[in-house]
Amino acid sequence: MSLDLNRVAGSIASMASELALQGSRRAEALNAALSKYYDPGDLASLKQRLARAKTSWLVAEIPGSLNSRFDPPPPPADYRVLATDGSQIDIDRHHPARCCLINIGSVSMQYGQNPGSFLESEPILLSKTDELILKPEQGTTGREVSIEGSLLGIKRTAEEFRFLAALAGRLQPGFPALALVDGSLIMWGLTSKDIPDFVVDIMLDKGVLKYITQIEKLNSSHPVALASYISFPRSTDVINLLRIAVCPYQIPDCDRFCAGAANGERPCDAVDGVNDRELFWACLTEQQRSDVFISQSRISKTRYGCNLVYFFYLKTGNEIARVEIPEWVALKPELLAITHSLILEQCRKGHGYPVALSEAHEMAVVSGADRQNFFYLVDEYFTGYKLNTSASAKSTSKKNRWI
Repeated sequence: MSLDLNRVAGSIASMASELALQGSRRAEALNAALSKYYDPGDLASLKQRLARAKTSWLVAEIPGSLNSRFDPPPPPADYRVLATDGSQIDIDRHHPARCCLINIGSVSMQYGQNPGSFLESEPILLSKTDELILKPEQGTTGREVSIEGSLLGIKRTAEEFRFLAALAGRLQPGFPALALVDGSLIMWGLTSKDIPDFVVDIMLDKGVLKYITQIEKLNSSHPVALASYISFPRSTDVINLLRIAVCPYQIPDCDRFCAGAANGERPCDAVDGVNDRELFWACLTEQQRSDVFISQSRISKTRYGCNLVYFFYLKTGNEIARVEIPEWVALKPELLAITHSLILEQCRKGHGYPVALSEAHEMAVVSGADRQNFFYLVDEYFTGYKLNTSASAKSTSKKNRWI
């Protein structure tokens, strides 16, 4: 039976009505946030208060200025843009074959006097025990973990960076390049308390960060920047910074001063209710970027080292994007300029979204039909080798409707 939308239509109407009523409140909060953004008071004092504040929110750190805005530099005459993206087929516990698949799309595009492109899709089958199970090293503690579900998604991200580092490593010195990934550089999936430390070591230290560092080392021969692109971000790191700025207490401490206050009654609620995207849509002109900020994500602060995650907001024309970069890009003006100008060029060529990421996604995407054909192929080989192909009764029931 399909979804009965008539039974939920009334609830959707109520939701829309409530959001419309909240519009004036959001406008007031945005105006208050803009006022404090343009006039934050003494910046050195604000930085000290940020360092001492005790909040439950993620608050951006200010390495330089708060409200500076930057026009794009001209793009290089000749350059390359690299991108990878991934998709996956998870383990089907109702199927006798315990296996999964990661599909990585890779794109390399050269612009300038000798334009050209390289697009490739690479499927990776995981079926052996040592491919599907992560175990702690001998002599260390921890339970073994199966690579499936959310952990398969983390494994896929590590593979995306592995392929991106390989693409960058094949570049000929001479042209500047930008390596792009979709989504955040921060491995939020590894922050769960359910993830053992040895898994973080494997996926982050020996995975994502290892490959980011490989890309950074290429700068000894030619400029190669790395960035992640987040479309339509919902982050509030900078808004939360402004909440600290309007807090009347010398040392902001939410638990001490506002633990019993209801929403709307706290002093910082004057700027709450909007996000960074709305703030920067109002204060940036087309193609401008904000100043850079530092993410205070715990995993970035404690594990990323010289790859510490910085970010800025960019008005591409169609939207405000959040662009995340490692510290070694943020602190080098040439790489920061490459990132700014080439992302804008990519968005212009891709009708609002980086064209290299769009192409990488198209190369990587696994459709429902692909998933079905994958398991049909597995069944064929199982039959050829006289292996059991019996699925669970639940799976069989779904395939053979009897009502």
